[in-house]
Amino acid sequence: MKFALLRSVIAIAVLAGPLSGMVVSAQTCTPTIPKTELVSEGKIMLSTNPTLPPLQFVDASGELKGMNIDLAAELGKRLCLKAETVRMDFPAMIGALKSARFDGINTGMFFTEERSKVMWTIPYAMAAIDIVALPGSKRTIASSEALTDLSIGVEADSYQERWLKEREKDNVAKGRKSLKILSFPTASEVMAGLRAGQFDVAAFPNYAGGAFVKAGQVTMLLPAQGASPTMMSFRSKVVADAVVKAFNDMIKDGTYDRVLDQYGMTKLPEKVIAIRGTGPV
Repeated sequence: MKFALLRSVIAIAVLAGPLSGMVVSAQTCTPTIPKTELVSEGKIMLSTNPTLPPLQFVDASGELKGMNIDLAAELGKRLCLKAETVRMDFPAMIGALKSARFDGINTGMFFTEERSKVMWTIPYAMAAIDIVALPGSKRTIASSEALTDLSIGVEADSYQERWLKEREKDNVAKGRKSLKILSFPTASEVMAGLRAGQFDVAAFPNYAGGAFVKAGQVTMLLPAQGASPTMMSFRSKVVADAVVKAFNDMIKDGTYDRVLDQYGMTKLPEKVIAIRGTGPV
C-alpha cells in the first residue's frame, strides 16, 4: 500500500512539472499585435495560392508545403499567434484582403507601385520571370524582344501578365508581330494548358519555372526576365509593422538566410525588410 501510494505521488509530481511549465510558457508568450487589428483573435490569417512550388504547394498527402508556408509559421511563432492559411486563387486575393477575409497575402506576389497604394506591402526576396515550353520543343527565344508572333499562357492578374502586356505594347510601337496572351486563374491551369497545346509557351515566376524544369515538366527558353521584389501584403499597418520587425529579427539570427537558402530563393540585396510604398491612400 505504501509503495503504491509512493508511486502515485511520484507520478503526480512528474505530471505536475510539465503541466506547470506549459502554463508558465503560455503566460510568457504575449501576442505582439492587438486583437483589434486582427481578423480573428489569436491568429494571423494569410492567403496563399498553393500552385507554385517551391514557394507554396500541396504535397501528396494533401498538406501545404513550401517556403512561404514555412515563413508564415515562423512569423506566427515570433508574433505569438497561430499562423492560419486561407487557400484562394490569386485574382480574388486583393479584394478579399480589403474585405477583411484575412490579415495578409502570402503567395509570392510581385511588388508594384500600384499595389503598394492599396495595401501595406513588405518585399522580402527577389524574383523574376521564366519563359518555358514543353520538353522537346524546338523553339528558341533569344531575348525579350523576340517575344513576338507566338501565344503565351500566364496566371491572371499577375506581375508576369503585366510584364508581357508591356512587351506587347513595345511590339506594337516597333511594328513587330503581336504576342497573344492567354490568362488562367492559377499556375496549375497554365501548366495544364501548356500540356494540352492551347498555347506555344508559358510564363512563370522563376522559382516555379525552375522547379518545373528540375522536375522535367518543361524546358527553359528565356530565364530571369523582369526582376522585381516579391512581397507579403497586409490590410493593417500595425500588423505590417509587427511583421517587419519579425522579419528583421529573422535576418539577425540567421533564420532568413536558412529558409531562403533551403528553397534557392534570391535574397533582397540590402537584406533589410521594410514597408515599401505609401500604403492605402
